[in-house]
Amino acid sequence: MSKLFSPIELGGLVLPNRIIVPPMCQYAAENGQALAWHSMHYGSLSFSGAGLLIIEATAVRPEGRISPFDLGLWSDACAQALAKVVADIRHHSATPIALQLAHAGRKASVSKPWEGDKTLSADKGGWQPVAPSPLPYKNEDKPPHALNEPEIEEIINAYASAAIRAAAIGIDALELHCAHGYLLHEFLSPISNQRGDHYGGSLANRLRLPLEAFKALRANFPASKPVGVRVSGSDWVDGGWQVEDNIAFAQELAKLGCAYVHVSGGGLSLAQKVPLGAGYQTDMAARIKAATSLPVIAVGLITASEQAEHIVVSGQADMVAVGRAMLYNPRWPWHAAAALGAQVSAPPQYWRSQPRSFKKLFG
Repeated sequence: MSKLFSPIELGGLVLPNRIIVPPMCQYAAENGQALAWHSMHYGSLSFSGAGLLIIEATAVRPEGRISPFDLGLWSDACAQALAKVVADIRHHSATPIALQLAHAGRKASVSKPWEGDKTLSADKGGWQPVAPSPLPYKNEDKPPHALNEPEIEEIINAYASAAIRAAAIGIDALELHCAHGYLLHEFLSPISNQRGDHYGGSLANRLRLPLEAFKALRANFPASKPVGVRVSGSDWVDGGWQVEDNIAFAQELAKLGCAYVHVSGGGLSLAQKVPLGAGYQTDMAARIKAATSLPVIAVGLITASEQAEHIVVSGQADMVAVGRAMLYNPRWPWHAAAALGAQVSAPPQYWRSQPRSFKKLFG
Protein backbone atom coordinates (compact mmCIF):
# COMPACT_ATOMS: atom_id res chain seq x y z
CA MET A 1 0.00 0.00 0.00
CA SER A 2 1.22 3.50 -0.81
CA LYS A 3 2.50 5.33 2.26
CA LEU A 4 1.68 8.64 0.59
CA PHE A 5 -1.98 7.62 0.45
CA SER A 6 -2.18 6.30 4.01
CA PRO A 7 -4.06 8.38 6.62
CA ILE A 8 -2.40 10.49 9.27
CA GLU A 9 -3.79 12.20 12.34
CA LEU A 10 -2.86 15.77 13.25
CA GLY A 11 -4.07 16.86 16.65
CA GLY A 12 -7.46 15.17 16.36
CA LEU A 13 -7.93 15.78 12.63
CA VAL A 14 -7.54 12.67 10.48
CA LEU A 15 -6.28 13.33 6.96
CA PRO A 16 -7.13 10.66 4.35
CA ASN A 17 -3.66 10.93 2.82
CA ARG A 18 -0.39 12.83 3.19
CA ILE A 19 -0.66 15.21 0.24
CA ILE A 20 -1.06 18.83 1.31
CA VAL A 21 -2.15 21.78 -0.81
CA PRO A 22 -0.01 24.54 0.72
CA PRO A 23 -1.16 28.15 1.14
CA MET A 24 -0.63 30.10 -2.09
CA CYS A 25 -1.65 33.76 -2.26
CA GLN A 26 -4.16 34.66 -4.95
CA TYR A 27 -4.15 38.48 -4.73
CA ALA A 28 -7.84 38.49 -5.57
CA ALA A 29 -9.58 39.86 -2.45
CA GLU A 30 -11.28 43.19 -1.90
CA ASN A 31 -10.82 44.96 1.45
CA GLY A 32 -9.62 41.63 2.82
CA GLN A 33 -12.83 39.91 1.75
CA ALA A 34 -13.00 36.74 -0.34
CA LEU A 35 -14.75 36.99 -3.70
CA ALA A 36 -16.08 34.58 -6.33
CA TRP A 37 -12.51 33.80 -7.41
CA HIS A 38 -11.82 32.17 -4.05
CA SER A 39 -14.90 29.96 -4.26
CA MET A 40 -13.89 28.85 -7.75
CA HIS A 41 -10.19 28.39 -6.97
CA TYR A 42 -10.52 26.60 -3.65
CA GLY A 43 -13.57 24.71 -4.83
CA SER A 44 -11.50 23.27 -7.66
CA LEU A 45 -8.63 22.35 -5.33
CA SER A 46 -11.06 20.70 -2.91
CA PHE A 47 -11.74 18.14 -5.67
CA SER A 48 -8.01 17.37 -6.03
CA GLY A 49 -8.07 14.41 -3.65
CA ALA A 50 -5.41 15.98 -1.41
CA GLY A 51 -5.53 15.17 2.29
CA LEU A 52 -5.59 18.82 3.40
CA LEU A 53 -6.27 22.12 1.67
CA ILE A 54 -4.64 25.16 3.30
CA ILE A 55 -6.14 28.53 2.38
CA GLU A 56 -3.63 31.25 1.56
CA ALA A 57 -1.94 33.66 3.99
CA THR A 58 -4.80 35.56 5.61
CA ALA A 59 -3.93 38.79 7.39
CA VAL A 60 -4.89 39.35 11.00
CA ARG A 61 -4.75 43.13 10.52
CA PRO A 62 -5.21 45.36 7.44
CA GLU A 63 -1.58 46.53 7.51
CA GLY A 64 -0.55 42.88 7.75
CA ARG A 65 -1.51 42.17 4.16
CA ILE A 66 1.21 41.65 1.59
CA SER A 67 -0.80 43.60 -0.96
CA PRO A 68 -4.11 45.49 -0.94
CA PHE A 69 -5.61 42.38 -2.57
CA ASP A 70 -4.86 39.83 0.16
CA LEU A 71 -7.39 37.95 2.23
CA GLY A 72 -7.97 39.11 5.79
CA LEU A 73 -9.75 37.95 8.91
CA TRP A 74 -9.62 41.10 11.01
CA SER A 75 -13.35 41.86 10.84
CA ASP A 76 -16.73 40.19 10.82
CA ALA A 77 -17.16 41.29 7.20
CA CYS A 78 -14.00 39.37 6.27
CA ALA A 79 -15.27 36.35 8.17
CA GLN A 80 -18.67 36.41 6.47
CA ALA A 81 -17.08 36.52 3.02
CA LEU A 82 -14.75 33.64 3.78
CA ALA A 83 -17.58 31.69 5.40
CA LYS A 84 -19.34 31.62 2.02
CA VAL A 85 -16.26 30.07 0.40
CA VAL A 86 -16.05 27.43 3.12
CA ALA A 87 -19.77 26.69 2.86
CA ASP A 88 -19.55 26.29 -0.92
CA ILE A 89 -16.71 23.80 -0.54
CA ARG A 90 -18.43 21.93 2.28
CA HIS A 91 -21.54 21.46 0.13
CA HIS A 92 -19.60 19.34 -2.36
CA SER A 93 -16.35 18.18 -0.75
CA ALA A 94 -15.25 16.52 2.49
CA THR A 95 -11.65 17.72 2.12
CA PRO A 96 -10.36 19.15 5.42
CA ILE A 97 -9.75 22.89 5.22
CA ALA A 98 -6.99 24.73 7.07
CA LEU A 99 -6.30 28.46 7.11
CA GLN A 100 -2.92 30.16 7.35
CA LEU A 101 -2.96 33.28 9.55
CA ALA A 102 -0.29 35.84 8.82
CA HIS A 103 1.15 39.33 9.14
CA ALA A 104 3.40 40.55 6.34
CA GLY A 105 5.51 42.90 8.49
CA ARG A 106 8.07 44.89 6.52
CA LYS A 107 7.20 43.05 3.27
CA ALA A 108 3.69 44.55 3.26
CA SER A 109 2.19 47.19 0.97
CA VAL A 110 3.37 45.91 -2.41
CA SER A 111 1.71 45.39 -5.78
CA LYS A 112 0.66 42.02 -7.18
CA PRO A 113 3.59 39.79 -8.18
CA TRP A 114 2.75 39.94 -11.88
CA GLU A 115 2.82 43.73 -11.56
CA GLY A 116 6.37 43.69 -10.24
CA ASP A 117 6.07 43.42 -6.44
CA LYS A 118 6.53 47.20 -6.32
CA THR A 119 6.30 48.98 -2.98
CA LEU A 120 3.10 51.01 -2.97
CA SER A 121 2.94 54.58 -1.74
CA ALA A 122 -0.13 55.88 0.09
CA ASP A 123 -1.52 57.48 -3.07
CA LYS A 124 -1.30 54.07 -4.79
CA GLY A 125 -3.20 52.27 -2.03
CA GLY A 126 -0.21 51.47 0.15
CA TRP A 127 0.50 52.00 3.84
CA GLN A 128 3.31 52.15 6.40
CA PRO A 129 4.78 48.67 6.98
CA VAL A 130 5.81 47.59 10.47
CA ALA A 131 8.66 45.39 11.67
CA PRO A 132 10.71 44.44 14.72
CA SER A 133 13.40 46.96 13.74
CA PRO A 134 13.51 49.92 11.30
CA LEU A 135 15.29 47.90 8.61
CA PRO A 136 13.67 47.80 5.15
CA TYR A 137 13.46 44.62 3.08
CA LYS A 138 14.56 46.52 -0.02
CA ASN A 139 17.38 49.03 0.42
CA GLU A 140 15.54 51.64 -1.62
CA ASP A 141 12.45 51.51 0.60
CA LYS A 142 11.75 53.75 3.56
CA PRO A 143 12.39 52.08 6.91
CA PRO A 144 9.39 50.27 8.39
CA HIS A 145 7.91 51.41 11.68
CA ALA A 146 9.55 49.54 14.58
CA LEU A 147 6.79 48.09 16.72
CA ASN A 148 6.62 49.12 20.36
CA GLU A 149 5.41 46.71 23.02
CA PRO A 150 1.78 47.96 23.16
CA GLU A 151 1.60 47.54 19.37
CA ILE A 152 3.01 44.03 19.67
CA GLU A 153 0.30 43.24 22.20
CA GLU A 154 -2.33 44.49 19.74
CA ILE A 155 -0.99 42.11 17.09
CA ILE A 156 -1.11 39.17 19.50
CA ASN A 157 -4.73 40.07 20.26
CA ALA A 158 -5.42 40.22 16.51
CA TYR A 159 -4.21 36.63 16.14
CA ALA A 160 -6.53 35.60 18.96
CA SER A 161 -9.53 37.34 17.35
CA ALA A 162 -8.76 35.79 13.96
CA ALA A 163 -8.63 32.33 15.54
CA ILE A 164 -12.08 32.87 17.06
CA ARG A 165 -13.48 33.95 13.68
CA ALA A 166 -11.84 30.99 11.93
CA ALA A 167 -13.45 28.59 14.38
CA ALA A 168 -16.84 30.24 13.91
CA ILE A 169 -16.80 29.72 10.12
CA GLY A 170 -15.87 26.04 10.40
CA ILE A 171 -12.15 25.98 9.60
CA ASP A 172 -10.66 22.56 10.49
CA ALA A 173 -7.10 23.63 11.29
CA LEU A 174 -4.92 26.72 11.59
CA GLU A 175 -1.38 27.35 10.40
CA LEU A 176 0.69 30.18 11.90
CA HIS A 177 2.87 31.78 9.24
CA CYS A 178 6.41 32.18 10.60
CA ALA A 179 8.20 31.93 7.25
CA HIS A 180 9.16 33.75 4.04
CA GLY A 181 10.40 36.95 5.67
CA TYR A 182 7.04 38.07 7.04
CA LEU A 183 6.55 39.58 10.50
CA LEU A 184 7.01 36.56 12.77
CA HIS A 185 9.98 35.36 10.72
CA GLU A 186 11.38 38.89 10.99
CA PHE A 187 11.28 38.56 14.77
CA LEU A 188 12.97 35.15 14.60
CA SER A 189 15.91 36.14 12.42
CA PRO A 190 18.87 38.15 13.79
CA ILE A 191 19.19 39.76 10.37
CA SER A 192 15.88 41.63 10.68
CA ASN A 193 15.51 41.70 14.47
CA GLN A 194 18.01 44.05 16.10
CA ARG A 195 15.89 45.00 19.08
CA GLY A 196 17.38 45.61 22.49
CA ASP A 197 14.33 44.63 24.55
CA HIS A 198 12.99 41.19 25.54
CA TYR A 199 11.76 40.61 21.96
CA GLY A 200 15.28 40.78 20.52
CA GLY A 201 18.85 39.68 21.03
CA SER A 202 19.03 36.11 22.31
CA LEU A 203 17.32 33.21 20.58
CA ALA A 204 14.91 32.90 23.51
CA ASN A 205 13.93 36.53 23.09
CA ARG A 206 13.53 36.26 19.33
CA LEU A 207 11.27 33.24 19.81
CA ARG A 208 9.05 35.18 22.21
CA LEU A 209 6.57 36.84 19.83
CA PRO A 210 6.07 33.81 17.53
CA LEU A 211 5.44 31.66 20.61
CA GLU A 212 3.02 34.23 22.03
CA ALA A 213 1.19 34.36 18.70
CA PHE A 214 0.97 30.55 18.70
CA LYS A 215 -0.39 30.58 22.25
CA ALA A 216 -3.04 33.10 21.14
CA LEU A 217 -4.17 30.79 18.34
CA ARG A 218 -4.10 27.66 20.45
CA ALA A 219 -6.06 29.28 23.31
CA ASN A 220 -8.78 30.60 21.01
CA PHE A 221 -9.25 27.69 18.58
CA PRO A 222 -11.07 24.48 19.58
CA ALA A 223 -8.78 22.08 21.42
CA SER A 224 -10.00 19.25 19.18
CA LYS A 225 -8.65 21.01 16.09
CA PRO A 226 -4.95 21.27 15.19
CA VAL A 227 -2.76 24.35 15.01
CA GLY A 228 0.50 24.03 13.07
CA VAL A 229 3.32 26.38 12.13
CA ARG A 230 5.05 27.16 8.86
CA VAL A 231 8.74 28.01 9.14
CA SER A 232 11.60 28.91 6.88
CA GLY A 233 14.18 26.22 7.48
CA SER A 234 16.95 28.68 6.66
CA ASP A 235 17.43 32.31 5.60
CA TRP A 236 20.21 31.05 3.30
CA VAL A 237 22.27 34.01 4.45
CA ASP A 238 25.36 33.82 6.66
CA GLY A 239 24.48 34.77 10.21
CA GLY A 240 20.75 34.33 9.63
CA TRP A 241 18.04 31.99 10.88
CA GLN A 242 19.11 28.35 10.50
CA VAL A 243 17.85 24.79 10.85
CA GLU A 244 19.31 24.53 14.36
CA ASP A 245 17.23 27.55 15.40
CA ASN A 246 14.15 25.90 13.92
CA ILE A 247 14.79 22.79 15.97
CA ALA A 248 14.82 24.86 19.16
CA PHE A 249 11.66 26.66 17.98
CA ALA A 250 9.91 23.37 17.18
CA GLN A 251 10.82 21.93 20.56
CA GLU A 252 9.20 24.91 22.27
CA LEU A 253 6.15 24.67 20.01
CA ALA A 254 5.75 21.00 20.88
CA LYS A 255 5.41 21.96 24.55
CA LEU A 256 2.53 24.27 23.61
CA GLY A 257 0.54 21.66 21.67
CA CYS A 258 1.69 22.38 18.12
CA ALA A 259 0.28 19.78 15.70
CA TYR A 260 2.91 19.96 12.94
CA VAL A 261 5.74 21.99 11.41
CA HIS A 262 5.58 22.91 7.72
CA VAL A 263 9.17 23.48 6.55
CA SER A 264 9.68 25.95 3.73
CA GLY A 265 12.65 28.32 3.33
CA GLY A 266 14.05 31.75 2.62
CA GLY A 267 12.22 34.98 1.91
CA LEU A 268 13.84 37.18 4.55
CA SER A 269 16.71 38.73 2.61
CA LEU A 270 17.43 39.63 -0.98
CA ALA A 271 21.00 38.39 -0.30
CA GLN A 272 19.77 34.80 0.05
CA LYS A 273 21.48 32.09 -1.97
CA VAL A 274 18.87 29.37 -2.46
CA PRO A 275 20.13 25.93 -3.59
CA LEU A 276 17.25 25.29 -5.98
CA GLY A 277 16.68 21.73 -7.09
CA ALA A 278 14.17 18.90 -6.79
CA GLY A 279 13.03 18.64 -3.19
CA TYR A 280 15.67 21.19 -2.18
CA GLN A 281 14.09 21.89 1.23
CA THR A 282 13.40 18.28 2.19
CA ASP A 283 16.70 17.86 4.04
CA MET A 284 15.75 20.67 6.41
CA ALA A 285 12.40 19.00 7.08
CA ALA A 286 14.19 15.72 7.76
CA ARG A 287 16.56 17.33 10.26
CA ILE A 288 13.71 18.99 12.15
CA LYS A 289 11.70 15.76 12.14
CA ALA A 290 14.66 13.77 13.48
CA ALA A 291 15.19 16.21 16.35
CA THR A 292 11.58 16.66 17.46
CA SER A 293 8.42 14.67 18.12
CA LEU A 294 6.33 16.76 15.73
CA PRO A 295 4.90 15.63 12.40
CA VAL A 296 6.61 17.48 9.57
CA ILE A 297 5.47 18.66 6.13
CA ALA A 298 8.13 18.93 3.42
CA VAL A 299 7.65 21.41 0.58
CA GLY A 300 9.65 22.80 -2.32
CA LEU A 301 9.88 21.46 -5.89
CA ILE A 302 8.15 18.20 -5.00
CA THR A 303 6.57 17.46 -8.34
CA ALA A 304 6.57 13.69 -9.00
CA SER A 305 4.48 11.01 -7.30
CA GLU A 306 7.44 8.65 -6.85
CA GLN A 307 9.47 11.49 -5.32
CA ALA A 308 6.66 12.28 -2.85
CA GLU A 309 6.27 8.60 -1.97
CA HIS A 310 10.00 8.27 -1.30
CA ILE A 311 10.01 11.26 1.04
CA VAL A 312 7.37 9.76 3.33
CA VAL A 313 8.54 6.13 3.03
CA SER A 314 12.11 7.09 3.90
CA GLY A 315 10.92 9.06 6.92
CA GLN A 316 12.28 12.40 5.76
CA ALA A 317 8.84 13.91 6.36
CA ASP A 318 5.37 12.76 7.35
CA MET A 319 3.58 14.70 4.62
CA VAL A 320 4.43 16.52 1.40
CA ALA A 321 3.04 19.82 0.16
CA VAL A 322 2.59 20.17 -3.60
CA GLY A 323 2.19 23.83 -4.55
CA ARG A 324 2.93 25.11 -8.02
CA ALA A 325 2.63 21.64 -9.50
CA MET A 326 -0.90 21.54 -8.06
CA LEU A 327 -1.75 24.89 -9.66
CA TYR A 328 -0.53 23.53 -12.99
CA ASN A 329 -2.38 20.24 -12.50
CA PRO A 330 -5.20 20.55 -9.92
CA ARG A 331 -5.77 16.78 -10.17
CA TRP A 332 -2.17 15.94 -9.23
CA PRO A 333 -3.26 13.50 -6.46
CA TRP A 334 -5.43 11.58 -8.95
CA HIS A 335 -2.43 10.96 -11.17
CA ALA A 336 -0.22 10.15 -8.17
CA ALA A 337 -2.77 7.60 -6.95
CA ALA A 338 -2.89 5.99 -10.38
CA ALA A 339 0.91 5.80 -10.55
CA LEU A 340 1.22 4.34 -7.04
CA GLY A 341 -1.69 1.90 -7.23
CA ALA A 342 -3.71 3.77 -4.61
CA GLN A 343 -7.21 5.17 -4.35
CA VAL A 344 -8.25 8.79 -4.03
CA SER A 345 -11.50 10.58 -3.25
CA ALA A 346 -13.28 12.39 -6.07
CA PRO A 347 -16.85 13.54 -6.72
CA PRO A 348 -18.94 10.85 -8.48
CA GLN A 349 -19.54 13.28 -11.34
CA TYR A 350 -15.90 12.71 -12.29
CA TRP A 351 -15.68 8.95 -11.89
CA ARG A 352 -16.21 8.34 -15.61
CA SER A 353 -12.94 10.18 -16.30
CA GLN A 354 -10.70 7.42 -14.96
CA PRO A 355 -8.82 5.42 -17.61
CA ARG A 356 -10.04 1.85 -18.08
CA SER A 357 -6.79 0.53 -16.62
CA PHE A 358 -7.53 2.26 -13.26
CA LYS A 359 -11.02 0.99 -12.45
CA LYS A 360 -10.37 1.21 -8.69
CA LEU A 361 -8.77 4.67 -8.73
CA PHE A 362 -11.67 6.48 -7.07
CA GLY A 363 -12.77 5.23 -3.68
